[in-house]
Amino acid sequence: MMARTKRSRRSYSAGEWGRNRVRVFPDPKTGILQVEWRENGRRLTRSLKHRDWSRAKRQADEAAAGFEGPEPNGEKDAGPEPLTLDRLFDIYGEEVTPAKSERSQRYDRVATKMFVGFFGKGRKPATLSRRDWDRFIQARRAGKIGPSRRPVSDRTIEYDLRFLLAVLNWAARSRDEDGRLFLDSNPLRGLKVPKEKNPTRVVLMEAEYEALLQASTAMDWRFRVALVIAHETGHRIGAIRQLRWSDIDTEAAVIRWRGEHEKTGYGHRTPVTAEVLAVLQEARTHNPGIGDVPLLPAPANPSTCISRSLARGWWKKAEGLARLEPRRGRGWHSLRRKFASDLMNQPLKVLCELGGWKTARTVLQCYQRADENRLREALEDRRRADS
Repeated sequence: MMARTKRSRRSYSAGEWGRNRVRVFPDPKTGILQVEWRENGRRLTRSLKHRDWSRAKRQADEAAAGFEGPEPNGEKDAGPEPLTLDRLFDIYGEEVTPAKSERSQRYDRVATKMFVGFFGKGRKPATLSRRDWDRFIQARRAGKIGPSRRPVSDRTIEYDLRFLLAVLNWAARSRDEDGRLFLDSNPLRGLKVPKEKNPTRVVLMEAEYEALLQASTAMDWRFRVALVIAHETGHRIGAIRQLRWSDIDTEAAVIRWRGEHEKTGYGHRTPVTAEVLAVLQEARTHNPGIGDVPLLPAPANPSTCISRSLARGWWKKAEGLARLEPRRGRGWHSLRRKFASDLMNQPLKVLCELGGWKTARTVLQCYQRADENRLREALEDRRRADS
């Protein structure tokens, strides 16, 4: 009779305690799977010399059932396991995803579930083709797949497919424990990724900001602090809401932005304005914390930072109090675009350092917008230069 097995996130066990218990688990440093069993009362551990989770579980089951010993040589003649999508994403998730930001890690897990569910766990990555690519695009646009089960924009589909391409490109450059490439080449390389024709990139106007700032006096103090910091530093709300008092140096007038809270993973420090120092002083009166205490603590749990949904809800409430006409795309990120446009006359290197952009290309393509007044000023400057 086969013993009941138990699986956890870190290990897999087969067999019964005191009889034929076998456990497999990854080495915390290398990720290579280990097998553990007892022999004559002694606990023994050996390396399985691979990272294939499915194969390791099968080895544990067979060893517990008496088919094979727990030694890793039990499958030496079995040959390599065929690479499936499920296994590829599992390896990528163990070796690459942990180095990403918390937000990117969450996305990787959601996207992995979506792609494996759509193409099938046992699908061989090398067999993916243009037909699969097109099927995915059509299904995603129609809302037939994805966590929300709602139609999404081409921008979202582009983001999804770039993740898939990144996994396949990684597999075409990485080797298993026997020195074999996971994939000879990326089967989807060169296929065209959908592009949003007219992406909504709203830049918050100065009058709108002043209206929101006025409305903030009737709201939670944390919203006002976040609003001013977002306007004065140009940083994402995701980084602002996770600031800790240990990141703030009021004497030097500097904020440290941690890489794990930045979308790009870029950790840096920026000077701040008198307006920021003023709201930080205001925050001190409400939340006089030190060290790693959140600058903007959650109302229900002061030991944690405010959530994305709470920050988004505050923004919507402020728009209503400010009597701003609803506009798709106007949100926290529109402040980041305003920051980039307000400093358009500054050298791009300076702007990138202040706002935490890694490349000037991103600023030029997605953030800066030359409005009509700036265009007229440029023509006037030219006329004065020629005269």
